[in-house]
Amino acid sequence: MIPTNYSKKVIEHFSKPKNIGEIKNADAIGEIGNMICGDKMKIYLKIDKKAKKIKDIKFQTFGCAAAIATSSMITELAKGKTLEQAKKITNKDVADSLQGLPPIKMHCSNLAADALHKAIANYEKNNK
Repeated sequence: MIPTNYSKKVIEHFSKPKNIGEIKNADAIGEIGNMICGDKMKIYLKIDKKAKKIKDIKFQTFGCAAAIATSSMITELAKGKTLEQAKKITNKDVADSLQGLPPIKMHCSNLAADALHKAIANYEKNNK
């Protein structure tokens, strides 16, 4: 059962997550976890190398409703963006796009943005 203190947007992204799965032969992967709550996220990127845009993004998350919802939302926010635009997506952007998160769950949105930024950093490191 989903707690009632989640917004309709969080429940929507938890119940029917967008872009869930793995990208075979991904151009970059960002993996992050929180040892305290046990949430783990993996973000997979496929990059249009000429335009330096995210042409596909998927995620795999093990965690609570908020962790799954933030993972789904970060993929929606980043898809089609240039790497520079995607780097500017913050944990606050994720939470705001989900119409807020309970204060105790804000760390979950931090994970989603951090996983995206880690994937982008991995891509840039390997494609200098």
